[in-house]
Amino acid sequence: MNETFTYPFDTAEIMKKQKKLKRELLEDGTSRLKKRIAILGGSTADALRDVLELFLLNYGIEPEFYTSEYGRFHDDALFPPDELINFSPDIIYIHTSYRNIDRFPALGDSADIAEEKLDQQFSYFREMWESLDKKFGCPIIQNNFELPPFRLLGNSDGTDIHGRVRFVNDLNSMFTEYAEHHQGLNICDLNYVAACYGLDEWHDGTQWFMYKYAFPMKAVPYIAANLAAMVKAILGKNKKVLALDLDNTLWGGVVGDDGVEGIKIGRDLPSGQVYSDFQDYVKLHKDMGVLLTVCSKNDEENAYDGLNHPDGVLHPDDFTVIQANWDNKDENILRTAEMLNLLPESFVFADDNPAERQIVRDRVKGAAVPEMDGAENYIRILDRNRYFEVVGKLTEDDLKRSEMYKANAMRAAAGHDIADYGEYLDSLEMKAVIKPFEPLYIPRIAQLTNKSNQFNVTTRRYTEGEIANIAFDPGYITLYGRLADKFGDNGVVSVVIGNIRGTELHIDLWIMSCRVLKRDMEFAMLDALVKAAKEHEISAIIGHYLPTLKNSMVKELFGTFGFEKTYEDPKGNTDWRLEIAGYTEKNTHITVNVQ
Repeated sequence: MNETFTYPFDTAEIMKKQKKLKRELLEDGTSRLKKRIAILGGSTADALRDVLELFLLNYGIEPEFYTSEYGRFHDDALFPPDELINFSPDIIYIHTSYRNIDRFPALGDSADIAEEKLDQQFSYFREMWESLDKKFGCPIIQNNFELPPFRLLGNSDGTDIHGRVRFVNDLNSMFTEYAEHHQGLNICDLNYVAACYGLDEWHDGTQWFMYKYAFPMKAVPYIAANLAAMVKAILGKNKKVLALDLDNTLWGGVVGDDGVEGIKIGRDLPSGQVYSDFQDYVKLHKDMGVLLTVCSKNDEENAYDGLNHPDGVLHPDDFTVIQANWDNKDENILRTAEMLNLLPESFVFADDNPAERQIVRDRVKGAAVPEMDGAENYIRILDRNRYFEVVGKLTEDDLKRSEMYKANAMRAAAGHDIADYGEYLDSLEMKAVIKPFEPLYIPRIAQLTNKSNQFNVTTRRYTEGEIANIAFDPGYITLYGRLADKFGDNGVVSVVIGNIRGTELHIDLWIMSCRVLKRDMEFAMLDALVKAAKEHEISAIIGHYLPTLKNSMVKELFGTFGFEKTYEDPKGNTDWRLEIAGYTEKNTHITVNVQ
């Protein structure tokens, strides 16, 4: 990742060197996901679009944009022009601000009239979302509203029914409530960005009156960074692991030199509280599904002593992997990635030492390495970089991810003592549930389609809305698979979508989480798919493999299933065919509950 786009970033450099930065990003050899993004602007959005492109390129996303004319966001949403319809966006961003609110209550309005104006203003936006969802069915990102530039009623502006501060707060709450109950609508918290930037500078009247920019040019990178974080989260580009140094990162001092009693941690002294607060913040990430690992140059015994400090918040059990040794830290991160079956680009590395940070930047391609300068800044630095942005609702599997990966480590350890691999699989006592898509699991299924890159034969991405539509479409056969064993429940780990075309079933999607690789879950899914196909009087299943830089592991997947290759082009795209007649079940190690 390019350091230029890591907070704290130099806004002047980004604005001044846009063309140069874009050229460098496009020439860095990264394979990028191409997506179409429509920006419907309530203010001039050209500058934001251009800087947003840079942040997305840095995240591995190559955007193509449709940008509405200034002020036509509402018309384009309700009556999309042919250009927008033909553009067929993957994501729609409605870039509005306080300047686009036009129904504020007058001071003489009754409470009923003030309430009616609030409802009218909300309806103005709701009808846009519903129209766009019906016409395009793609994720929508909608700004909420920053606070006004003045408080006519002083402190009462936030409580009086006529106050603009109250109106904005109430409207933002209505946006939040609607988004909570309507998948596909995502609220971009412009209000928070403006508060961080500073309202006095944000409300730059000159920029608005002369150029119709709702904010100063210096604020553009902050808005673009916030928006880009949402887009990459929607597209499954979030980081998954926070790898942490110990000395002077999770506590003050060096445990090997100062001893456990000499390190700074705890709330009794300011020098220790800053680290306690940071550990609190880190533990919250574990609670929302981020994997925590240790990457420290330390004797293992000293590392564990420090993590067991009585005033510490984080303890050894909070970490999925602990690498405390004297090996190079880039080697430890790569080793940890291999242990977790994750790509190195899934990692964020937090270390107070600039030399260690630079080594990891140079040698671990794709890993994020923020400038962790000053313990009092650690939380803000990680938070503003939005490595682990959440869109939609956290799923049950998200909340249990750390425990799932820990259980994986236990499984791996159990396998070391068994020579025969089939015997090892049987010893896991695996049980699977394989069923057609159910509403309860739609968020997790959509999440998997956007996050799975390695075991993914077509690398197609789906929104929650698209998954919901497919689930109830009789033209598709859908399956999700959960896998549990004696060490724990892995949750939903595999998804198959097949499109019925006459007597053939074409595989549009076949994915599996890397945490259950080599457990034969793919064979259990195939058996269930064949059974479902027979029930639909399907005679053949057609598989498609579309190569990417990351999915080579499934290049011959259909061949291992017994499919016959029927087509291959110079780019490596292949088609495969399986005649169902005479099919013999292949799963021998997993007890399956199929419905």
